[in-house]
Amino acid sequence: MENLDSLNSILPFLPVVSSSSSSSSYDISWPNQIIEALESLSEGPDHSGVDSGEFLFHTISNLRKYLDYPSSELSHGTEEGYTVFFNELMSPVESRKWFGETVPALATLLLKLPSLLEDHYRDADEIHRGEKVGYPKIRTGLRMLSPQESGKVFLSQELIGALLACSFFCLFPTVDRRAKLLRRINFDFLFANLHPSYKQHIEHKIRCLVHYFERISECMPINCVSFDRKVIPMAVEGSSLGVSYPEAEFWSKSTTSLCQFEVFLSGLIEEQTREALEVDFANKFIGGGVMGRGCVQEEIRFIIDPELIIGILFLPCMDANEAIEIVGAERFSNYTGYGNAFLFSGEYSDNKLTDFMGRRKTRIIAIDAAPRLGIKQFRLENLVREVNKAWCGFFDHDEHGHVKDDIGIATGNWGCGAFAGDPELKAMLQWLAASQALRPFISYYTFGHEALQNLELVSCLIQSYGWTVGDLWDILAEYSSQRVNGKTRLGFFSWLLPSLAPPHMTKKEKWKKKKKEKR
Repeated sequence: MENLDSLNSILPFLPVVSSSSSSSSYDISWPNQIIEALESLSEGPDHSGVDSGEFLFHTISNLRKYLDYPSSELSHGTEEGYTVFFNELMSPVESRKWFGETVPALATLLLKLPSLLEDHYRDADEIHRGEKVGYPKIRTGLRMLSPQESGKVFLSQELIGALLACSFFCLFPTVDRRAKLLRRINFDFLFANLHPSYKQHIEHKIRCLVHYFERISECMPINCVSFDRKVIPMAVEGSSLGVSYPEAEFWSKSTTSLCQFEVFLSGLIEEQTREALEVDFANKFIGGGVMGRGCVQEEIRFIIDPELIIGILFLPCMDANEAIEIVGAERFSNYTGYGNAFLFSGEYSDNKLTDFMGRRKTRIIAIDAAPRLGIKQFRLENLVREVNKAWCGFFDHDEHGHVKDDIGIATGNWGCGAFAGDPELKAMLQWLAASQALRPFISYYTFGHEALQNLELVSCLIQSYGWTVGDLWDILAEYSSQRVNGKTRLGFFSWLLPSLAPPHMTKKEKWKKKKKEKR
């Protein structure tokens, strides 16, 4: 029972109970009243009487009462939100299917949760002992991965489905989550945002989740998803990576060549077709506002790939030297629009291949930009913070920096929306980080941002001159110093382009001329 400590770390945040000790088996169960209620619900609306939003919420309230949760923990308007969605926004045909088929299937899945958890920890024990073929000998059990605690958690899609069903029925305890730097995981606040004023994007976020539950109720997926908290140590001593959190001098002295930079004026990161880490423009609390009103890049990704949401359960907020990588999440929904215009537009069939550990080859890296710094984003310490944050995410922590299989980076305007970052600066910082992480390419999706009209020109010129990471860092730092000191108000590309030497000069002459002009 190598993972008993893992279970004990997460147990206060789960709705189940355990009598496991130092014995040879995990003993996880629901309270008896919960079992009786779920068994009734699993037999369908003719037996349970749950055939509307009001009765569904009544069942949720009873389940929470059996778990000794105070009713005051639910967001104001939760009952009305469930009622509005399932009674008014769902069509009669949709409602009959939901209450007649999906709700009973979810109740059955919840009844399986204790056994799914027991199987999970037994599998994790095998992996930890090196007895499971194809898996590295590491800890993979579900546990709290606290700040500065690097590690992986592997979860089956079925277990994730059962845990997300707990979120739907608002069964997770909320005590101590804030103290552990964790955001809400239950769906009450999301539904509460439908009342008293209707919001289209909230309805359609919920429609994506409802579609997910319908899909897994009809055919449970059989693969797994891994969640990896990546940490760059502040000191190299004792670091298994052999690296530590870099200072500005590290970047200035780097002789690493810049990687290939590709610009896409249209398209979406999640629809890229090459092997790449897909960047989640994250909040430091992973998932951001997915359980509330938020509906921008991160929240949309979590809604169309709902298995990502379960990371909120056990991954507290990220520090400056941390990133979170999630491999294997399946996409279930199509969508159109962004923000308040977001709309669920039907089923998505995810045909991504799986790796040797049974994970879809969808790799998502969550990195949080520093929010709303204004002119301070050009200060040297903030350049270091941002490039190190991206490097932490892009660096292959398992392979000690030796990237396999030509896995590049697919990204875009990270930190340039609600966080108000400078898109030209952020593009260059991500290029530096990807290059230093030895990624073979960076695919940059501009989403039509006006400030990035010259991104392709600038990146092509820089690549043609053979600049290194150190070269680009030095010129970016010099420009940023001028911005901070009020010596220029130009964007980086407008400032840089006139100084790029004529093509007839040699590379060495170009570099000397550029450095002289910028002194």
